[in-house]
Amino acid sequence: MSDAQTIPSFGAMLRVALGDALAADAGEDFLAMCDDDIVFQFPFAPPGTVTEVRGKVRMAAYLPKVGALLAFESMGTPITHAAMDGETFVLEFSCKGSGSETGARYDQNYISVIRVRDGRIVHYRDYWNPLILLEAVGGIETLTSNFQEFIDG
Repeated sequence: MSDAQTIPSFGAMLRVALGDALAADAGEDFLAMCDDDIVFQFPFAPPGTVTEVRGKVRMAAYLPKVGALLAFESMGTPITHAAMDGETFVLEFSCKGSGSETGARYDQNYISVIRVRDGRIVHYRDYWNPLILLEAVGGIETLTSNFQEFIDG
């Protein structure tokens, strides 16, 4: 994926990728784009780490923890594939960043499958390379200790 053009934030990237499928009042705020009952899944998560976050309230608690471990610099311009149902989108995009504690690079490529209903994201499956994440944060112990409340429930 080309990163010749970059977008400053995840929310801004989603706004570009999903455009009018998202409610206008959400702006570029990721949480505002989410339905109250959002299901966010990580199918490639290492065993014993977070595989799913359910609900906007839990997502609001989860995101700052990610932000404490990873410093995102930019998002690449997304490629969007829209399904015929008008609700499902497959995104290809990349990001540049680093581990906040380790300084190791977090330059990641993603494939995300997103379902939008009534202008809000109701389901998000995030496919990424877990080895890049583990290197950037300093290992699986960092993930298990920082996200225990999301692993158990």
